[in-house]
Amino acid sequence: MTDAALSETDLRVEPQQRALWPGLLLAAAIAAAAFALRHLPFFGLLSPLILAILIGMAIRNLAGTPAAAGPGIAFSLKRILRAGIVLLGLQLTLFQVVAVGWTGVGIIVATVAATFVFTKWLGARLGVDARLTELIAAGTSICGASAVIATNTVTRGSDEDVAYAVACVTVFGSLSMLLIPLAGSALHLAPHAYGLWTGASIHEVAQVVAAAFQHGDEAGQFGTIAKLTRVMLLAPMVLSLGFIASRRKGDAGSGAAPVPWFVLGFVAMVGVASTGWLPTTLMPWTNGFTSFLLAMALAAMGLETDIRKLAAEGIRPALLGATAWLFIVGLSLTLILATGAGA
Repeated sequence: MTDAALSETDLRVEPQQRALWPGLLLAAAIAAAAFALRHLPFFGLLSPLILAILIGMAIRNLAGTPAAAGPGIAFSLKRILRAGIVLLGLQLTLFQVVAVGWTGVGIIVATVAATFVFTKWLGARLGVDARLTELIAAGTSICGASAVIATNTVTRGSDEDVAYAVACVTVFGSLSMLLIPLAGSALHLAPHAYGLWTGASIHEVAQVVAAAFQHGDEAGQFGTIAKLTRVMLLAPMVLSLGFIASRRKGDAGSGAAPVPWFVLGFVAMVGVASTGWLPTTLMPWTNGFTSFLLAMALAAMGLETDIRKLAAEGIRPALLGATAWLFIVGLSLTLILATGAGA
């Protein structure tokens, strides 16, 4: 390639790179604001991911998203999101699965699978859009907002679908965070049984931590480990949904099948974390950076979300989210009591 051709290529690439910065900086500023808000009363109950999408939605619907931010927002919704999901694997190890025990793992797997299938079935009966149903099912059964945005890489729902699903897991996960500690006391559950219940049923990791530690350190630590074991199921779920979507598109004979290769990066990072090679002093930094990237992605999602379209979804998706929440809470408790897990 000649020098003239190289110069022409550089001139094309440089404006594209510059065009990313307004959107990236806006998403990063919203993510930073979300982390700062967590230090205020009440806001500490919400994860930075949830706060980020709420701030983004407020900007989009009150002031409007700047046109110049478009390329950076699109970049955040794809590349930044996938980088965050890959790094999420560093927070998990195979030894956590061992700590939960085979009975506990069985309860978690059965609860996740049954909740996902039940939610999909009920969504079809209620007439809720299939993409939105899949996002609510993933967020309820796995790990809240993180599962919603990871699943959407293969589900390919609208930004309004993602926002609705995130709203569902936020509201009902918060209710679990408040009500399950009261129910645990009334049922006189042992620390491990109570911790397993919180980890197997509550939506967000932060919500699990808040609820589980209300019954002491032992329950809190076991609940956190149980929840992280549940998060590990994110990889097989997204890969399975991607495979199913690929088969559907293959049958239709059109369109590119979504292949979530980044999930393999997530699995690789779980392997790295399991080796113990990563210094423990780095964990707060890697965890914080991962959360920041995911918060940027959800901020971008909020900046693309029109509340009027969100309201047009109606009450049926909310009813679906509420029923799925009651299902996962009830099923996980039933399995724990029936098996005597954690007693």
